[in-house]
Amino acid sequence: MFDLVADVEKYPQFLPLCESLNIRSRRAKGDRTLLVADMGVGYKAIREHFTSQVLLNPDDLVIDVKYLDGPFKRLDNRWQFEARGPSACDVVFDIDYEFSSRVLGALMGAMFDRAFRHFTSAFEGRARVVYGDTAGQTGT
Repeated sequence: MFDLVADVEKYPQFLPLCESLNIRSRRAKGDRTLLVADMGVGYKAIREHFTSQVLLNPDDLVIDVKYLDGPFKRLDNRWQFEARGPSACDVVFDIDYEFSSRVLGALMGAMFDRAFRHFTSAFEGRARVVYGDTAGQTGT
């Protein structure tokens, strides 16, 4: 599952609201990889782009995302993967965000909250596509 979440370039194929994702830079240091990525999100007539720094840490099974630029005042999220056997894991996803504009927050806030709640099922569905029918059946 770590590899599936780390494959950020595939997000537009399955993730709610994600219309585009482009990697600006990729640097490896040991087993860790640091990405800077631009994500385009949209819903109906509203479109926004933002830039994040993504630290992939496969040894610790953690992915940390730090907001760099865009319509948010802050946006941080963390993925943690806890092995539960040879082909299963629990996934913990934490996100904290605030829009920089109250108007944008009023327009997009509820939609973002709804989309983030659907992330779990989107990633479970992607796991079934990538790993087979039994994938994505465990997690939090």
